[in-house]
Amino acid sequence: MRLAGKKAIVTGSSRGVGAAVAQAFAREGADVVVNYSSSEGPAKDLVKQFKDMGRQAVAIKGDVAREEDCQALVDAAMNDLGGLDIIVNNAGFTRPAMLHKMSGEQWDQVLNIHLKAVWMMSKAAQPIFKAQKGGRVINVTSVAGVVGTVGQVNYSAAKGGVISLTKSIAREMAGFNVCANVISLGIVATDMTEKIRSDEKLRDIYMNRILLKRFAEADDITPAFVFLASDEANYITGQLICVDGGYGMI
Repeated sequence: MRLAGKKAIVTGSSRGVGAAVAQAFAREGADVVVNYSSSEGPAKDLVKQFKDMGRQAVAIKGDVAREEDCQALVDAAMNDLGGLDIIVNNAGFTRPAMLHKMSGEQWDQVLNIHLKAVWMMSKAAQPIFKAQKGGRVINVTSVAGVVGTVGQVNYSAAKGGVISLTKSIAREMAGFNVCANVISLGIVATDMTEKIRSDEKLRDIYMNRILLKRFAEADDITPAFVFLASDEANYITGQLICVDGGYGMI
């Protein structure tokens, strides 16, 4: 198994992309902190699933837009799993509105959860990674952060910022053997994209932008996360990897 003995935190991992990544990590041998903000049931179901596989796992409620909650996740990894090797910054939600109608609250909510949280989680993990001279930071961005999107200037700005933030983290943490990379996703079949995938008009619009002419499933995206978390990626840092079916190339 490629992640045997590794300890990971995946934020926003009770469902969707985060749950798929956590499951892929567990299958490859990692112990996992499952983070959730409201979906306690699914988070606990994942923990049971992972324990049945012989892994260590714990579900931790927390809003990663709050610095104390980020620290609590890191503390849980150290106390309940016995260490920390990998953080995946995945948590997020959308608050769409056109530029001229967007409120300051909508802007702040999205920037805090998608961008500020990445900084705070990385900051909380940094002392541990420095002391052990190693670690992985894997951040999640979106095609919206590469090419922009209508009606979500807050989300696009946050996701674009994640790319630059990741490169800066890579530069700052390289001295103690930490690799930081960012994965850009397109339209993945999750609850968050249900409207796009079920509305015929929206579906056609987005499908015309995806070179491979299909939306991503979990099995399409999780191998990239496992790879970057594994020893196979020991010499890869500061990179943007697009797993979007060619959407971001258009």
